[in-house]
Amino acid sequence: MPKRILQGVVTSNQNQQTVTVSVERRFKHPLLQKTVRKSKKYRAHDEMNAFNVGDTVRIQECAPKSKTKRWEVIAN
Repeated sequence: MPKRILQGVVTSNQNQQTVTVSVERRFKHPLLQKTVRKSKKYRAHDEMNAFNVGDTVRIQECAPKSKTKRWEVIAN
């Protein structure tokens, strides 16, 4: 099974080798037919501390790196 890849914006890079990425998804509400925006935050492993707040990054699923990190940043 392939690993999921998501795209989002870095919202925090204060921890060593970790970035917080906010991923937004859009979908149509089943009853109201209005476009709804939902966002979710993921903590991703950033080995070189290369990304700053505001950068658009792609993240990929991986084996657990810590208690909260199950994603890693892919170089764009």
